Amino acid sequence: FIHYICSLVFPSCVALSFPQHLTKPLLAVAFLASFGSSMLYGYNLAVVNSPAQYIKDFYNETLSESHGLTPDGHLLTVLYSLTVSIFAIGGMTGALLVGRLVTKYGRKGTLVRSTALVFMGGALMGFSRWCRIPEMVIIGRFITGVHSGISLSVVPMYLGEIAPKNLRGFLGLIPSIHICLGVFIAQVLGLSEILGKEEHWPLLLSLVAVPTMVQLILLPWFPESPRYLLIERGDVHATIAALKWFRTKGNIQAEVEEMQEEQRSLSSMQTLSVCSLLMDSSVRWQVLTVAVVNIGMQLSGIDAIWFYTNDIFRNAGIPDPYIQYTTVGTGAIEVISGMLGCFTIERLGRRPLMIGGFLFMGLCCAGITVSVLFQPQLSYMRYISVGCVIGIIAGFCIGPAGVPFLITAELFKQSHRPAAYTVAGCLNWMSNFTIGFVFPFLEIATGPFCYLIFCAVCMGVAVYTFFIIPETKNKTFLEISQMFATKNEICEEELYPNSELKMALMNGYGTLDFHDKK
Repeated sequence: FIHYICSLVFPSCVALSFPQHLTKPLLAVAFLASFGSSMLYGYNLAVVNSPAQYIKDFYNETLSESHGLTPDGHLLTVLYSLTVSIFAIGGMTGALLVGRLVTKYGRKGTLVRSTALVFMGGALMGFSRWCRIPEMVIIGRFITGVHSGISLSVVPMYLGEIAPKNLRGFLGLIPSIHICLGVFIAQVLGLSEILGKEEHWPLLLSLVAVPTMVQLILLPWFPESPRYLLIERGDVHATIAALKWFRTKGNIQAEVEEMQEEQRSLSSMQTLSVCSLLMDSSVRWQVLTVAVVNIGMQLSGIDAIWFYTNDIFRNAGIPDPYIQYTTVGTGAIEVISGMLGCFTIERLGRRPLMIGGFLFMGLCCAGITVSVLFQPQLSYMRYISVGCVIGIIAGFCIGPAGVPFLITAELFKQSHRPAAYTVAGCLNWMSNFTIGFVFPFLEIATGPFCYLIFCAVCMGVAVYTFFIIPETKNKTFLEISQMFATKNEICEEELYPNSELKMALMNGYGTLDFHDKK
């Protein structure tokens, strides 16, 4: 059934000049996993931007009706900031659950089970206006945030484990394209001609259930991650079946043998907890790298741009009737930039996209400060300000939007990966919450100079990437671990604790024979 769907959706996939080993099932599962998960993250980031005033009015009306209060502008700003940032608190909660969920249910199993959260959150937000309960909006945002916190880590983990090494970058950035696509769809649907009306904002918030329903119907038909099946479950036959399904053609024995080598190196080691990961000196630099890139990704200022795009354009002098169309234009640029990064990462590598993206974002952040300062004297500076906002978005979507999630999978072996994604997700969402809640007050206190803080963060991450992070393109997970061995001051015996075992042989994709090394 799924093969038939793939042939309908991607009829000319083989004819296209996609990277080698990219099959229709592999491409289909990448799009499906991203469509019902990563796209919702982008959608929820931007969907509260258009109906911001309607949500504030709803809070004002319901507080007056139920409590007899007349909230001032400051209180409404706090409530709206809470509505925006509670999504990040939910995300951090979801990130804390990732390690346990993917170990117990697997990568695909976790994605399928987490869809229930979207239906719950969407229903709460959709019926909030009808029930006249403002808390339903905030709780619904929190629950959808939990789902995004889970899926934002699990989707790149799943795709990174099912992809051959020459496709990890390409498939790893498909979720970032869908994040950008989600932002763009939220901006288009938020136009006043579509759902950007007062009576439609609950529907706008609750539409997250539609792509999730598609994912829930189709994703269970796809196989689980082969690496999870072999290394964590020890199910050889299911591993071979999954690899044959995803690869379709070619010899999968070398790939299974590489997994077995990693399995033997971890045979005396269980899946690590977060505390064990943080105390493990053999991955010290990998953990520091994940922390730097994930914090830097959010503190680069991109979330401030996404959450408060309309306010930023209004302050830049764009007339109110044209702001929504300018915002939609930036969304289209996000999608194009994300596709550019996706189709160039296997040619350029991870480092150039990260370094170039963060440097360009830093320059644009400084440009916003300068243009806003000189805008009263030079009217054309408003266009430079808008151009810098577009530049920040484009620079982010080319590399920093997806590469941090990708390299989190690449820098760690199977035993460390769930805990690493938990740490990365928590730091990412904590930074997301900080920006979402603090930015309106930071902008009031410092004016355009707040973008210089983002500039410093972007430059710092670019410098760290240049000097510390190696290129991981076309490397196996064990080869990448070995690249960090010198920095972590560990010897080969520690990196391969079971090196006395010879690589297992597969007899016709059947049983495994282990032989002592002689």
